[in-house]
Amino acid sequence: MPITDEGLDGLRVLVTGGSRGLGAATVRRFTAAGATVLTASRTRPEEEIGAAFIAADLSTETGVAELGRQVVDRVGGVDVLVNNAGAISAPAPTLARSDESWRADLEMNLLSAVRLDRALVPGMVERGSGVVVHVSSIASQLPQRSEASYAAAKAALNTYSRELATEVGEHGVRVVCVLPGFVVTDGATAHLRHMAEQQGVTPDEMTRQIVDHLKVPMGRPGNPEDVAEMIAFLASGRAKWLTGAQFRVDGGIIPTV
Repeated sequence: MPITDEGLDGLRVLVTGGSRGLGAATVRRFTAAGATVLTASRTRPEEEIGAAFIAADLSTETGVAELGRQVVDRVGGVDVLVNNAGAISAPAPTLARSDESWRADLEMNLLSAVRLDRALVPGMVERGSGVVVHVSSIASQLPQRSEASYAAAKAALNTYSRELATEVGEHGVRVVCVLPGFVVTDGATAHLRHMAEQQGVTPDEMTRQIVDHLKVPMGRPGNPEDVAEMIAFLASGRAKWLTGAQFRVDGGIIPTV
């Protein structure tokens, strides 16, 4: 049954990285609200999530350009763009991290969004309305040891998002940034299992260690649906005066000093 009174019914929405985890939860949320949803990623979703799928490699300039072209050809542009695609390089000491891993994190976590915005946001500007949601990370504010390139790329995404909002606001286009905290997605679950095996503990014990380390007042990790709900709200008419801002969805993580 469609979710009513949100102003999302009938909107054209593109969610990148929507084949699983947070992206898939976001696709389901917009679909439930009556939106026409497209999703793009390297791999097709394993289950039906209610969106038209476009295979795309967002780590390259040509891959993003081709996605933008296909979206315009199929639906004429989008009303809501959720830049959720991202990836994190293997853990490495900051001073030992290679240029290649730095470039890989910048390509996927910053430039993929910049390039897709460049392809689709001008259409929003021309129509005089639209919403861009950049999915960043709490790591951009609380970088973890051995993940410097990922955290730096997400911090750059935050800054870029703020500047873009000032540029397109007068044309009726809003740009916001969502910063998820420790969210248990499929990828996070696999990473937790790997970490647990290395430390000789159970995945549940590993999860508890991370929650304690991050000092999460809610005492648990988040679910993809927790973040999807924020994204849907920010894209809706209820958030019509929100732009250029960052929204943490992290269970209240307390920064350590």
